[in-house]
Amino acid sequence: MFYDAYIALSAFFAQGGNVLYLIALTTFLMWSLLFERMWYFRSEHRSVLHRVTEQWESRPERRSWSAHVIRDALISQTRERITGTYPIIITCVALCPLLGLLGTVTGMIAVFDAMATQGGNARSMAAGVSQATIPTMSGMIASLSGIFGTTFLRRRILYETEHIQDRLTMDH
Repeated sequence: MFYDAYIALSAFFAQGGNVLYLIALTTFLMWSLLFERMWYFRSEHRSVLHRVTEQWESRPERRSWSAHVIRDALISQTRERITGTYPIIITCVALCPLLGLLGTVTGMIAVFDAMATQGGNARSMAAGVSQATIPTMSGMIASLSGIFGTTFLRRRILYETEHIQDRLTMDH
């Protein structure tokens, strides 16, 4: 069963060319970072939120200019922790279709090479066309999957950022 899947996956990578390895690596990085952010929110975020709130509440006064600056610094530091690797994830989402287009270009080069060396042989050109379309499809699918994950993550980041701003009250 696993051997059959391995053979099918190897054939797929062979048809799509070397660019598929870059797309797979980028997709793996993207989803690893997405899962890391989700893990952060499930396990570590509460303690960070509690620590920042406790640090703010332990201040004797919260109305002065210096208190405002300290509050802004606490919010900024917490926002940085909340955001984490989100910019890298967004970069990976944007990079996947571009790598797919790179695969398209390399596949078309293979088509033109086959046309130049073997004339209009349809079989030799079909391998290049396959090498041109599979990376494009793979890059788009990887990017779409990342868009779903980043949409969820972006909403969570915005919610948690607003939540920390609301928790650090200045009224007492």
